This record gives sequence, C-alpha cells and structure tokens, in this order.
Amino acid sequence: MSRISKFVCKHKTIVIIIALLLLIPSIIGYKATRVNYDILVYLPEEIETMQGENILSDEFKMGGFSIILLDNMKTKDIINLEKEIKKIDNVEKVLSASDLIGSNIPMEVIPDEIKGKLYKNGNTLMLVTFKDAISSESTMDTVQKLREITDKRCKISGMTATLIDTKDLSESEMLSYVIIAALLCLVILQIALDSFVSPILLLINIGIAILYNMGTNVFLGEISYITKAISAVLQLGVTMDFAIFLYHSYTAKKQEYDTKEKAMESAISQTFSAVLGSSLTTIAGFLALCSMSLTLGKDIGIVMAKGVLFGIITVVTVLPALILQFDGLIEKTKHREFLPKFTKLSNFIIKHYIVALIIFVIIMPIAWYCQNNTKVYYKLDASLPDSLPSISANKELHDKFGLTSEAMIIVDKDLENYKINEMLAKIEKIDGVDFTLSYSKIGTYVPEEILSDEVKEIFESDNYKMILVSSKYEVASNELNNQINEINKIVKEYDKNGMFVGEGPLMKDLVEISNHDFNSVNTVSIGIIFIIMIIVLSSISLPIILILVIECAIFINMGAPYLMGNTIPFISSIVIGTIQLGATIDYAILITTKYINFRKEGKDKKSSATEALESSISSVMVSGLCFFGATFGVGMFSKIELIGSLCEMMARGAIISVIVVITMLPAFLLLFDKIICKTTRKMKGV
Repeated sequence: MSRISKFVCKHKTIVIIIALLLLIPSIIGYKATRVNYDILVYLPEEIETMQGENILSDEFKMGGFSIILLDNMKTKDIINLEKEIKKIDNVEKVLSASDLIGSNIPMEVIPDEIKGKLYKNGNTLMLVTFKDAISSESTMDTVQKLREITDKRCKISGMTATLIDTKDLSESEMLSYVIIAALLCLVILQIALDSFVSPILLLINIGIAILYNMGTNVFLGEISYITKAISAVLQLGVTMDFAIFLYHSYTAKKQEYDTKEKAMESAISQTFSAVLGSSLTTIAGFLALCSMSLTLGKDIGIVMAKGVLFGIITVVTVLPALILQFDGLIEKTKHREFLPKFTKLSNFIIKHYIVALIIFVIIMPIAWYCQNNTKVYYKLDASLPDSLPSISANKELHDKFGLTSEAMIIVDKDLENYKINEMLAKIEKIDGVDFTLSYSKIGTYVPEEILSDEVKEIFESDNYKMILVSSKYEVASNELNNQINEINKIVKEYDKNGMFVGEGPLMKDLVEISNHDFNSVNTVSIGIIFIIMIIVLSSISLPIILILVIECAIFINMGAPYLMGNTIPFISSIVIGTIQLGATIDYAILITTKYINFRKEGKDKKSSATEALESSISSVMVSGLCFFGATFGVGMFSKIELIGSLCEMMARGAIISVIVVITMLPAFLLLFDKIICKTTRKMKGV
C-alpha cells in the first residue's frame, strides 16, 4: 500500500486527470446499460410457469398481450383501427368482437355469457398480441406506438403498458434521487466536518465512484430499475464513512508530519487498514443477496458489492489527490466542529448499562413478533400512482367488464374438444372463476365454418391448445393463489403435462420463492459476516454479540410497519435485513475494536467502554446520519412506492442501528467482558 500512497501523493494531478478521463467510458457504459422493468423475468427459468411462458412465445407467437378498452366506437372505426394496429411490426394478432363472433351474426342471437364479456354499455374490447416478450424493447416500443395511434376513447391495459409507465416515472425521478441524497449528505457533512470545502470534495469523490460503478454495469448486460434507483443513494450512504475516515486521519497526521504529502501517505495506509475489515462485511452482506432464487437479489448484490469496492479504491486514490490539490482552500474555509464530544451521553449510557440490557430483553421478542407479522404485498402495480394511464386502464377493465386477472391453460394438441369442455365445466365451478374461453367452447356458440383462421391460430398451435381463464380475484392474493392450486389439479387430471401460466401463476411462484428467499438470504448473510468478523476481530464471542445487537435493530426496523399498520412491498422484506446488517455492522465493529484495544492496554472494562463509546459516538452518528440522509429524502420524494418503501426502511434502519449500537452494545461488552477476554486472541491475560 505504501507504493500506491507515495504515487498518489507525488502525482496528484495525474491521478485527478486519469480519474476524470475514466468518467468518459463510465458515462458511455452507463448510457449503454439496458434497464429491465419487469421483476417477473428474475424468476428461475426451470419453474413450470416460466417454461409455459416460453411455449406461449414459441408456439403461439404470444410474447405478451394487451387488452384495449374501446369507448363508444363505431364498428367501421374499430375495423380501421385494427388495420392500423396490424401494420406495426411486432404485432402478431388483433382480435375484436366482430372477429370472434363473426360480423354476419346478429347480436340478438349471441348468448349473454359471451356478449357480456365483449360488449357493455357502449364499451367493447380488442385483444392485441405481440411476438416478443412482455418486457422486451420491441414490445414496449409497440405499446408506445399503440398509444400514439389511438385516441382518448382507447384505454390500453396489460403488463407492458404498466412497465412503460414505471419506466417513464422512474427515469423522470432518477436525477432527483441523486440531487436530494447529495444535498442532505452535504448538510450533514457541513455540520460534522471542520471545513466548508472538504464536504464538497468528499461528495465529488463518491460521485466519481458511483459513475464508475454504474458504468461498469454494462458488463452485466442489464440491471433492474430497482437496482438503478437505489444503488447510487445506497453507495453514497454506505461508503461515505470511508471518505470521512480518510479526511479525519489526514487532519490528525498533519500535526505529526512536516509535509502534507507525508501526512497523506500515512493517512492512506491507515485508512486502508482500518476500513478493509468493515468494507469486507459490507461487501459480504450485499453478495449474500446472490443466494436468492429470485435473481433480482444477484442483480442488486453484485452492483452494490462492486459499488463498495469502487468506493474503497477512490477513497485511497482520487480523494487524497483532491484533498492535496485543494488543501489551501480547505484551510481557508476552516470552521469549528459543530458536533459536541458527547461525554455526558457516553457516561450516562455506561452508568445505566443494566437498564439497557433490561430494555433489550423486553424489546427483542416484541420486535421479532412484529417483524414476523408485518404484512407484505406482491402485486407489482400496487406500488404505482393510480393516475398512470396503465393503472387507470386496468381499473376500468375491472369496473366495466370485471376483468381482474387473466391466465392461460396450455394442453396437448391431441386432447379432444369434449374433454376440454368437460375440464372447463369443472374449472368454472371453482369459486372466483369469472369465465373460460377456448376454441372448442366458441365452437359451441358459433359454427366453426364461419370462424376465421386467425381466431383458431390464437387458441391452437402445431403442438398445443391454449385456453383463457379469467378470475375475479386480484393477482398475488391468497384467494387467487388457492384458486390456481385448484385449477392446476383439474388440468393435471386431463393432461399430466398441462400448464397454467400467466401473470397470476407467475406471481404465485414469486410469493413462494420470496418466502423461501427471506429465510435463506438472512441465514447466508449472517453466516458469511460471522466468519469474516471472526477473522477481523480474532474472536469467537464478539461476532455473536455484534450480530445479535444489529439483528435487534433489524427486527425493530422490520417490525415498525406492523405497528404503524403499513403493508410493505415483498422485495423490502427480503433485502432490507441483509442490507442493514452489512451496512451498519461497521458501527459496532468500530466501538468494539476500540474497546478491545483499551482493554489490552490494561484499562478496566468500564473505563474501556466509556472511552471507546466517547471516541466513537461522533463517527457512528455521522455515518448513520449520512446513510439516513442519502435514503430518507428519496423515500419521501419517490412516487414509486416500491422505491420509496425501500429507501424509507433503509433510512429508518440506519437511525435505529445507531441508537441500538450506542446504547446496547456497550452493555453487552460489559456484561460478557470475561467471556470476551477468554475467547479473543491476545486477551487471555487481560
């Protein structure tokens, strides 16, 4: 490390120029990275519903579909609109009521069962299927073109339309996320540091690290919009304390060395040694997300682990060069530190450590209970504003036609029509099933001779038959999931290889996989961080104590929505615990490391705990406040509830971790001092 520190200090201008030049490929990579807005594509490829989606795409050329609600349009206008839509490249089929029942059949002879699903109070429906997948660029462009060629009388529903609205809203807010996070961090740093210029330099350094991280995402092919939205603010909050440590170290070293270059060389080496252990736990926490079956965790985990790594690299290279370059300006804008020494607070906490232990014993089971009973929602469009066009269209379809959830049954082509009709008769008796539609069923109402080939191609391919099932139940609800189980049982009776696919079944799989991931990812993160802390702290007992303290903070944070009567998005319940553990365990490591050092110097346990807390409390608070500032503003600002909820919980978790670490960790260190001394390297003689 000494060679790197000497090079940085000797060639600070070259380092800054190289850092700025590297921003060019980073920005290009950032622009070239595709952003995915469909969470369902992160489901494992091997599950039956995903295989069924592939069959729909390959056999029926139905990568996705939209139902268009037509309000008081004349037949000739509908026919003209069909012709216009068919001209769009990615459109596979366009079907309206006249295609389905035939234009020569009088409406009076059509059964009410069919007519009620096609016409209602002057409204009619049009089905448009797409060749490519729901979240593909081509399908999203196609739906955008549909919006352009239709007027206010046409409402376009479907997942692709929802993804487009999510994309537009997310992209319109993205810059604001970074600005809000940076401004709040700047305010906190201005209070915490002793110069008006140094906080700006620290933010510039983190900004460079964020751009490096976002630019290198191009090698991943694509990232989720959730990852894109939270990674910048999360990286800012998590890695800022590395930069603060270097600045404080440099300020202290200037009193010991003749030149600022030598002071910085020493500060770089000290910073790297000090933050290496804490950064490893943070990286490990993020990488634990890669163990999720839902590969969205891998997406977030790799990007954030990479972000922490870039944060360390820039802190020991770019930031020292910036500080040395602007050292004169830093000195000219010096001011007194506004944060107090917290001597009275630390003395009070140590004096009443028994009370802290009692509070812990009371709070821990209550927080655990609340966390386990926090309600979670899985319906993806529930996190979006009702004013968006797609949400409005979905609501109108539900209100006017009762269309809430549509899915498809895929069976073998050789399954006879009378068996299909028999199967559908059983399915229609299941509670909540609104209606079913197959080519065989249409044939019972309309003679096959007058049905167009286009209608048949919708429902039959070379190898499979497809049946549409509409449910009255909401996607991802317990009622729909139970209904799906019953439908699957009936389908398997008639075709053991038959599949029930679509948004509802996919969301059911998402619920089951997420429940598994919640337990597995927390276990993996605790296990990895425990092993790393054994190495970093050279102790068996300390990792248990530190993880127990942070887990208490996580339980409180995750249990808060239950007490407030809030329902959180499912992704928050999975990733928040791991993120909070990896990001805030550093606070506990800092205090614990100082406590161990003071005990090794021969000080008694109370003096060691008091001095460790007093000397660390400012750093822990500033670090926690930076994490809070980077995420709180975004949580309050974002109109996408999924993003807002994630950031709100991270902000709250940062503050809770600070409070729990400051008040309860010293109590545990004092209570288990004898065990700590016996199970920690070089402390047996203490």
